[in-house]
Amino acid sequence: MTINGLIYRNFKKNLPHYALYIFALAFSAALYFAFVTLQYAPSLVEVKSSVKGLAALKVASVLLIVIVAVFLFYANHLFMKRRSKEIGLFQLVGMTKKEVFRILGTENFLLYYGSLFAGIFFGFAASKLLMMLLLRIIQVETKVSLYFSMKAFGQTLLVFTIIFILVLLINSIFIKRQTILSLFRTVSSTEDRAGRISKAGLLLGVIGFVCIGAGYYISSELFNGDFVTVRALYTAMISILALVIFGTYLFYKTSVRFVFYLIRKKKGGYLNIRDVMSLSAIMFRIRSNAVLLTIITTVSALAIGLLSLSYITFYSAEETAHNMTAADFSFIKTNEAKQFTERLNENNIAYEKEEIEVVRVTADLSSLFDKKSKDLKFDSKAVPIAVVSDAAVKGMDVKPGQAVFSGYSDALARFMPMKSEGMIDLTGKRKTARLRTVALRKDQVLSNYFSGSMPVLVTDDALFQALKKDTDPKIQLDSNLFTGINLKKDEDLGKANRLFQSLHFPSDSFAYSSPEIIKMQKENMGVMMFIVGFLGLTFLVTSGCILYFKQMEESEEEKPAYTILRKLGFTMQDLTTGIRIKQLYNFGIPLLLGLAHSYFAVKSGWFFFGSELWTPMLIVMGLYTLLYSVFALLSVEGFKKAIRDSL
Repeated sequence: MTINGLIYRNFKKNLPHYALYIFALAFSAALYFAFVTLQYAPSLVEVKSSVKGLAALKVASVLLIVIVAVFLFYANHLFMKRRSKEIGLFQLVGMTKKEVFRILGTENFLLYYGSLFAGIFFGFAASKLLMMLLLRIIQVETKVSLYFSMKAFGQTLLVFTIIFILVLLINSIFIKRQTILSLFRTVSSTEDRAGRISKAGLLLGVIGFVCIGAGYYISSELFNGDFVTVRALYTAMISILALVIFGTYLFYKTSVRFVFYLIRKKKGGYLNIRDVMSLSAIMFRIRSNAVLLTIITTVSALAIGLLSLSYITFYSAEETAHNMTAADFSFIKTNEAKQFTERLNENNIAYEKEEIEVVRVTADLSSLFDKKSKDLKFDSKAVPIAVVSDAAVKGMDVKPGQAVFSGYSDALARFMPMKSEGMIDLTGKRKTARLRTVALRKDQVLSNYFSGSMPVLVTDDALFQALKKDTDPKIQLDSNLFTGINLKKDEDLGKANRLFQSLHFPSDSFAYSSPEIIKMQKENMGVMMFIVGFLGLTFLVTSGCILYFKQMEESEEEKPAYTILRKLGFTMQDLTTGIRIKQLYNFGIPLLLGLAHSYFAVKSGWFFFGSELWTPMLIVMGLYTLLYSVFALLSVEGFKKAIRDSL
C-alpha cells in the first residue's frame, strides 16, 4: 500500500474520533470570522460615530485568538496522545519519523482546513445575525445586509494558518523526541492512583477550603468601609485573587479527594457499583488535572462575572439615568427649561413640570456615622449638603424637627454607611438648626448637579424658608432652582429627546435628557456585554470540548475495566448510572465553583454598575449552566458507547 493510500484509509478510519474536534474547530473559525467581519461591515461603519467603545472589538479579537489557539494546542496534544500507539506501530513496521510526520501532517491539513473553510462559511451566514443582535442591544437603527469581507477572510486565514504551522511544529517535536517504547507507554501512563491520603494531603485539603473561604470573606468586606485607601483596596483585591486561585488549585489537588475519602470512609469500604464508577474514579483522577481545572474555573468565573456586571449596567440603565436626572428632562437654568417647554407645546407633547428651590447648608453629620466610618477622608462635622422643602416634593410630608435623606444609593451606602436615625446640625450664615433624621431613601429628587455624591436633605417647609433667608453665599451653587419635566406619555420620549438634542444646549449647562443618557449607557455597555458574551461563549465551547476530550480519553483507558465488570454480570444500566454520577462531578464541580467565584466577585461591587443584582446575574448564570450541561450529556453518551463496545 502506498503512503497516499495509507493516508486516505487512516483519515477515513479516524474521522469519527474527530467529530467534536471538527465541530469545535469549525465553531471557533465561524465565531472568529463573524467577529472580525463586524469590524469591516458597512452597517457598523455607518454608526461608528455614534457608538462608543467599538474599538474594543479589535482588542477582543486578539483575546479570541488566544482562547482558540490554546484550545487547539490542547486538543492536538490529547489526540496525539491517543494516537501514540498508532505512531509507534508505523515506526515498528519500518516507516521513518519523516514519513510518519507526513501522514499525520497531511491528515491534519485535510481535517484542519476542511473545518476552517466550513467554519468561515457558517460564520459568513451568521454574521448578519450577529450584526442585528449587536445593533439591537445598543438600540441603533440602520439597514443590515449580508456582507462578505475579504479583509476578514484574509485575517482569519492568516491567523488560523499560523496556528496550524505551530501545531505541525509541536507534532514534529513530539514525534522526533519519542521512542517506540515510550509511544506505547504514553496512553497507559494514567493519573495518580495512590490508595491512601497522607496527613499532609488532609492538611492541604483543609487549607484549600480555608483559602477560598478567606477570599470570599475579604470580597464581601471589600467595600464595607474597612478599605478606605487606594493602596488598601489594591492589596485586598490582589489578596482575593491569590487566595481564590491558590485555594482552587488545592481544592482540585487535595480537597475534593479529601471529601470523597471521608465519604468512602463513612461507607466502611463497602462501595456499590455506582460508587466505584463515580467516587473512586473521580477522587484519583481529578488531582492530575488540577492545573487545567483551575484555569477553566478561574476563566469561567471571570467570564460569568464580567458578563453579569455588564448586564447589570445594561439592565439598570433606566434607573441609573433617573438617579442622575431625577426626571425625564432636567434643567438648572430657567431660560433653557423655557426653550424646551415651548418646543414641547409647539409639538403638542403633554408634560408635567416641577420646580424645586434648593439651598446649601453646612451640616454636622457625625452622629450618623459609626466607628467603621471614622476613617473616611472628609470632615463629617462640616459637610455641604443640598436642602429642599417637603412642600416641593410629591408624596413627602416631613414633620417639624425631623428630616429625611433622599438619594442614598447602594454605592454610597457601601462607601459611606450612615445611620437612618440621629441628630444633625444645619448651619447657615449665622444660625444653626438641630434636627432628627428619621429615614434614608433611595429615590432621587434632584439632579446630581445639586446633590453630587451626597443625598439630599428634605425638611419641613417652615425650616426650609428660615434656611433660605440665612444662606451662606460661599457654599451656594450658581443655580438654586431645579426644573424637572416628566412626559405624560412614554411614547413621546423619543420625539421629545430629538427636540432636546435640536436645541444644542452646551455641556456645562447641566441640562440632562434621561432618554439620551439611557441610550448612551446602553450603547457603551451593550457593546461591552456583546464582546464579553462572545468571548465567554467561545471559552465555554472550548473548555467544554477540552473536558469532553479528557472524558473520552478516560473512557478508552477504562474499556478493559468495563469488559471485566460486564463479564462479572453488571448490566449496562448499572454502569451507566455510575457514569452519570461521575459526569455530574466532572462537569458540576468546576461549574459550581466557577459560579461561586463569580457570585462573590459580582456581589462585592455590583452596586457600582447598577441597581439590580439578582435578575441579571441569575439569567447569565442560568444560560451558562444550560450550555455547559450539553457537554456533560455528550460525555455520558460517549461513555455509554465505550461500555457497549467493551464486549
